[in-house]
Formats: sequence, C-alpha cells, structure tokens
Amino acid sequence: MRNQPTILHLDMDAFYASAEQAAKPSLRGKAVVVGGIGPRGVVATASYEARRFGVRSAMPTAQARRLAPNAAYLVPRFGFYREISDRVMSMLRELSPLVEPLSLDEAFVDLEAGDTARDEASARAVGTRLRADIRAATGLTGSVGLAASKMVAKIASEEAKPDGLLLVRAGTERALLAPMAVRVLPGVGPATGDHLRRAGISTVGELAEAGEDELVRLLGKAHGAGLYAMALARDERPVVAERETKSVSVEDTYDVDIHDRTRVRLEVQRLAERCVRRLRDSGHSGRTVVLKVRRYDFSTLTRSETLRGPTDDPRVVREAAGRLLESVDTTGGVRLLGVGVSGLADYTQEDLFAQAAGEHPPEVPDDAEADPGAEGPQDPASPARASSRWAAGHDVHHAVHGPGWVQGSGVGRVTVRFETPDSPPGRVRTFAVDDPDLTPSDPVPLVADGYRSPDGSGSSPGPAAHSPTSGPGEATSSP
Repeated sequence: MRNQPTILHLDMDAFYASAEQAAKPSLRGKAVVVGGIGPRGVVATASYEARRFGVRSAMPTAQARRLAPNAAYLVPRFGFYREISDRVMSMLRELSPLVEPLSLDEAFVDLEAGDTARDEASARAVGTRLRADIRAATGLTGSVGLAASKMVAKIASEEAKPDGLLLVRAGTERALLAPMAVRVLPGVGPATGDHLRRAGISTVGELAEAGEDELVRLLGKAHGAGLYAMALARDERPVVAERETKSVSVEDTYDVDIHDRTRVRLEVQRLAERCVRRLRDSGHSGRTVVLKVRRYDFSTLTRSETLRGPTDDPRVVREAAGRLLESVDTTGGVRLLGVGVSGLADYTQEDLFAQAAGEHPPEVPDDAEADPGAEGPQDPASPARASSRWAAGHDVHHAVHGPGWVQGSGVGRVTVRFETPDSPPGRVRTFAVDDPDLTPSDPVPLVADGYRSPDGSGSSPGPAAHSPTSGPGEATSSP
C-alpha cells in the first residue's frame, strides 16, 4: 500500500435526484424521488430533502410514498444522466490515465499515475479543484475521499457527504475505521453483520481485535481472512482503467402480472431488440443469449442458449430468446422479464445470420408495456398507449409554451410545467395526451456558460463559488 493519500474516490451527491433538481427550478430544495413509480417500483435515488423523511435507495416506491407523500416522484432519464456523467468522467481523465468508473456517478482516480499529486498537500489541492470544476460545469456537487488505498478512499468519500472532502493521512486508517460499524467494509452485508454481532463483534476495531483465526472460524477461510485484512486497512488493489464488460442485459418489472402468453412473447421480443441496441452501443457482439423470468410467486428462472459464434443481429437474439421462452411455464403470471447476452466479443460471425430463419417478427416498440395490466398488445391509438409517452419528469416541448417537463398524466390528460434550468419556477398547464402541439423532446443542457448555484443564481467558477454550506466541507482524518 502506498504511503501518500493519492487515490481519489469521487461520489456525486444524490446524483439522479440532484440532476433533476438542477434541471427543474421548481424542485430545488424540495423532496425528489427518482425510480420506478408504479406499485412495484423501487427508489433509485432520493434527494437529501426526501431522505429526511426516511426515504432511501432500493426502498419500494410504495413505502417511499407513505413516508413522503408530497415528494416529486420522477421516472429516471438515463440518457440525461449519462451526458452529465460523461462530462464528469472527462474531467477525471484529465487528472490521470488511470480512472476506474464504478457507475455513472462514482469513480476511482490514481493521482500518482497522472503525476498530478505526489503528497498530501497536492492531493488535497486536486480534490478541492475537482469539486469546484464539477460544480462549475454541471451545477452539481460531488464528495471526494483521498487515501492511500481504494477501500479507505471510498469510505472517506461516504463520510464526506454531502458536498465535502475528507483526506485520510497514511498511517491513520485504522484509527478512522476502528469505531465504525462492520457494515462499512465491502462484503459485509446484513447476514454477515448479524453473524458477527451474535459473536460480539460490532465495530471494525473489534473485528481487528478478534484476530484472523477467529474470523476464519466464524466465516470461512477466504471471507474471514479478507475481512481481517480490511479491518487492518490493508488494500493493495490498483486502480484499473478499463473494467471489462462481461454481459449486456435489459429487464422490465411489470406493475401487474402478465398472464397472456402472446403478450409475454411480445415483451421478450421487445427486450431482445433493446438488448441488441445496448450491445451495439457498447461495441460488442455476444455468443450466449440469456432469458430471465420472474413468476407470480417470485420464483426466478433463467435459461440460456449458446450460439455457434458471437452476433449482434436482432433476429438471432430475438429468435433465441423466443426459443428459450418456450421452455418456461408462465401460466401463473409473470412479474419480470429480462433478456441478456454474454460471452462478449468485439466482432460478429456473419454465418450466424443463417440461424435467423423465416420472416422478421413484427417490430415491438419500446413503450409496448405502457399499460402493464393490458392482456395483449395495445392499440397504438389507445389513450393508455398515448399516455405512456408522458413519463413523469421527462422533457417535452410545446409549440406555443416552449420547453417543459411532465408532472403527471392520466385519463387522457398530461400536466406539464414549463421551465428550464436557467428560468424561474414555471407555470403548470394541462393538455390532452394527443395534443399535436405537445411532443417529447431532448433535455435542456444544465449549464450553458459559467456556474449556476443550486438556487439558480449565477457566478463565475472558482474556489469561492463551491464552498459547501451544509456539508462537512474539507477535512483531514488524523489520530
């Protein structure tokens, strides 16, 4: 392990929800929940205002609505989030060639590899400047952890939230970790945490005191030895610039179980088309097609078929997924379907086209699941199908009123708030879902020039502009 805190971990604060607040002036300072908004939806991210009510990521949306009934519940806009993420990741790559993204909003950076930091002072300066630059470029905040290892840097960024920086001096890691709950360590989930608690071990310090032999006895050789090393803050993992993609998949959870077999087939075809688009976007082809089915009783089945070689042809993937479906009994109802491709390669084997026999099945649009309770495909002109275009939080444009976003829709009507990231909170208007003047649109960029603070005021980028007002700011961990 290195002797200077030159591994940086960046974690954007409540990323999806913060991006929505920055894009929608009327939601700034208010509770925002992003995720699935149906009866079986799950929270992806909650703003800090929503977290005060007890709303958390991975919580069922129905439970979140009971805790925060007045929050804004929005469907994710992953394309919008990815644009922001690409901008942030580009900033990180300017610091070092070794950037290891973990998700859209989180990454490790090896500052030594970029020769941007060699000691505590230079590392802190890089972290401070990075937070300012991110806020200037996106209007969003991120928390930074700096340490001599990846594990401690990640823990430090979590401790720095929201909108803060924590630098852990080399040699002080154990003092930082000792009073923390064992769940702070990677690989310690609820089951392991309960098992350790029953053995009288609740903190990382107690974990270290227990010794390796005792932990191996309690948890097995690999897990016990690994946790003991983490308790001693031992982590030699390097920052890896490229994380190999092993599979590409898509899945949908339905608000109401699907019983109609024809509808299930159409959903599988649609998912196969989406999966191939994602496969091509990643620059890969794949050899193994995987079907995932979660039935009415929560039992989950997976079926797979390995082809003669890699392909990115939608006919091949669609027909393979259809064959796999024939081996699955769905008579009791289906609550989740997924299609994936693994065994990835960066080339396509052309003779696989011969596997796609017969004519193309009918194309199934992405919004075919607009009314999850419908038994069979919907009429494209039906009110339910039309309403599916207007997902809460998504962008629209009106020929008269300009850009806005959907607050909600139903019974043939759609409610829109007309505002942009740089405007004051806008007015709300309601339209028929088939109003020809109203169309879906691309998001308005968050920041055109300079820096805009979360309350909408503008200023020039610079160190003074990013000083946190509610977060821990900058701190150093020492004994």
